[in-house]
Amino acid sequence: MERPGPGEELNVGEETVPRPAATVIVLRGGAAALEVLLVKRNPQSRFMGGAWVFPGGAVNRSEGHGDEALRAAAIREVAEEAGIRIPGPQDLIPFSRWITPAEVKIRFDTWFYLAPLPEGAEPTVDGREVVDARWYAPRMALDAARAGQLLLVFPTIKHLEQLSGFRSAEALIGHARGRDIRPVQPRVIVSGETARIVLPGEAGYNG
Repeated sequence: MERPGPGEELNVGEETVPRPAATVIVLRGGAAALEVLLVKRNPQSRFMGGAWVFPGGAVNRSEGHGDEALRAAAIREVAEEAGIRIPGPQDLIPFSRWITPAEVKIRFDTWFYLAPLPEGAEPTVDGREVVDARWYAPRMALDAARAGQLLLVFPTIKHLEQLSGFRSAEALIGHARGRDIRPVQPRVIVSGETARIVLPGEAGYNG
């Protein structure tokens, strides 16, 4: 992937300490299909303006620390950004943990949770922070991005690639339950005028 996306600008100063954050991958489709909810950030936003992302954001100080705070932030963010009320923290299923590369200016230590769409719920956006919301099969979202119809950032792309391997929301949830979550921290490798993002295990990560 060439050049970091919006909100992934490189840092030329001291390394930033990542802020705790939580993201929710809202699912629908049950045993028959898999679709995920993506929301479009306001193009005027300084951070990831115009990008299509899973609902999420940083933990507030009032929410405390640790797992309880992360789940509280996840529930709050999906309500604020997508108008969806997750019944309780126990309905969030941990899926992954990503830490923004040390080379990037704005950094988060983000837990990604899965959550089935509550019965009768439909996404609504406030038109300020988020301006649109759509359901996508993961592979269709990736195809739309390649066609220039969606702006996706690196973590969203990588999660969609993972999710595209599952035939249904039910299968994905079954896979995620009890999963051992290990943090993933990509690196940004700069060579001349080109910056590329690499994951642990890929060529150049340890070099």
